[in-house]
Amino acid sequence: MEKRSKIFVAGRHTLIGEALLRELERQGYENIAGSRNDEPELTSQTQVDCFFARTLPEYVFLAAGKSGGIKANQKYPAELMYYNLLVECHVMHSAYRYRVRKLLYLASSCVYPRLCPQPMAIESLMMSPLEPTNEAYAVAKLAGLSLCRAYRRQYGRNFVSAIPANAFGPGDDFSHEDSHVIAALIRRMHDAKTLGQKSVTIWGSGRPRREFIFADELAAACIFTMTHYDGADPINLGVGADVSIRELAELVREVIGYSGELQFDPSQPDGMPAKLLDSSRIKALGWKSQMPMRSALAATHRWFVENEIGKRTDDDRAVL
Repeated sequence: MEKRSKIFVAGRHTLIGEALLRELERQGYENIAGSRNDEPELTSQTQVDCFFARTLPEYVFLAAGKSGGIKANQKYPAELMYYNLLVECHVMHSAYRYRVRKLLYLASSCVYPRLCPQPMAIESLMMSPLEPTNEAYAVAKLAGLSLCRAYRRQYGRNFVSAIPANAFGPGDDFSHEDSHVIAALIRRMHDAKTLGQKSVTIWGSGRPRREFIFADELAAACIFTMTHYDGADPINLGVGADVSIRELAELVREVIGYSGELQFDPSQPDGMPAKLLDSSRIKALGWKSQMPMRSALAATHRWFVENEIGKRTDDDRAVL
């Protein structure tokens, strides 16, 4: 992938898509297919085909799709599965039809079994049952991994896939209903500090362990993968360390400066007991995380304060 190669970021308004556009620009990749407001409706094969026919991208980052935390996965399993399956099928098929030189598909660490040996290695995929709270979403993402391999096998296309750790950062979804854990903790503790609330309730026991990656670092890892990896097997993109949800909550509290009590609610689901990726392959290729977790959380909180607080509606304030 050269600096003048034409690149399409599918899902440019997602957390990872926005980070990819920032990182591509930072690294000097200027030939982006379509404008920031010129993404086709990815659930429509006709619109995706027309976009590819008009722009003829050479490289595609498939970062599109809908996702959410445990609450969103419990409320919208059909929507999450349906949307992600459509997007994967349409973008990959158009990439095949219009002879894209290379495509990188991003799955999710949810694709690993619920009781997967830690750290999670590619060999464990589909070896035992998935986590029930996000099964529909995980099955859709597993289908994307299989679809990459199918286009490689039948048509010889250079479609590769990656499984990232849980991403967070500027542009994340900080909504009450659909946010992932870090965005949810930042919003709730910031609001509690602002309103002088003495405690914040957090879903689950606090014991599950998770691996997180700052969105801009994940974007850099994706570009590195696009330029350095051509294997048929998925490649894990992680930082090599995890934290418990309790440890994470304490760190977020420290970053925000909230002095209230953290109350964990074990009646709510924990999700998978642990999710730490085996990222030895990408590290062997020469990429590793550089940003400390605390710095990444502070940058995310700054973005939240600067971009989300002033946009709150009357309904948001009523919830508070």
